[in-house]
Amino acid sequence: MADMSSLFRRRPSGDRLVTLIRKPGCHLCDDAQVVVEKVCGDLGVPWEQKDITEDRELHDQYWEQIPVVLVDGRQHTFWRVNEGRLRKALTD
Repeated sequence: MADMSSLFRRRPSGDRLVTLIRKPGCHLCDDAQVVVEKVCGDLGVPWEQKDITEDRELHDQYWEQIPVVLVDGRQHTFWRVNEGRLRKALTD
């Protein structure tokens, strides 16, 4: 059982992870990355990016939607990232 201090440490970042799925030369992806970097930097949440051209499974699943942002492995948004909405998803 976790002690209370570990429960409080989980907010706001804890085990959170934001994943940006993108491809090279994608202007919407560049825009999305700026928002992800800002929000994650402000909140201390780690983030990663994955290149859709290097992962067949991601390509098959998300090709029509990139850039795609996942929060904790679940799809949060695609095409355009709203800073306020992402911030809310990471702090709720």
